[in-house]
Amino acid sequence: QVQPVESGGGLVQAGGSLRLSCAASGSIFSIGAMGWYRQAPGKQRELVARITSAGYPTYAGSVKGRFTISRDNAKNTVYLQMNNLKPEDTAVYYCNTYIIRSAWDRGDYWGQGTQVTVSS
Repeated sequence: QVQPVESGGGLVQAGGSLRLSCAASGSIFSIGAMGWYRQAPGKQRELVARITSAGYPTYAGSVKGRFTISRDNAKNTVYLQMNNLKPEDTAVYYCNTYIIRSAWDRGDYWGQGTQVTVSS
């Protein structure tokens, strides 16, 4: 069984910072792209940031310049450093990882989500 587990969410005032972590555990051969998505109440889940296995990041326009995604391949962990948070960043943040367990067993795995609330 493979399960990514997020941590680091919480309540912060506007302008503050939070750092999210997502660690994948279980029987893993390697991990491809890793990413963070978020879903606010009444809205669709959206991509926040994504990082390839080689370490190349992409960001949603709304977070570019404020958020930084990184990964530690030795720990099967992806991070999201969020600075200058705004109330519109309030959402449940989900980790997504493409995990390769074997040549015939690979796919996307989602974490359970962590709540981020930014007060004005």
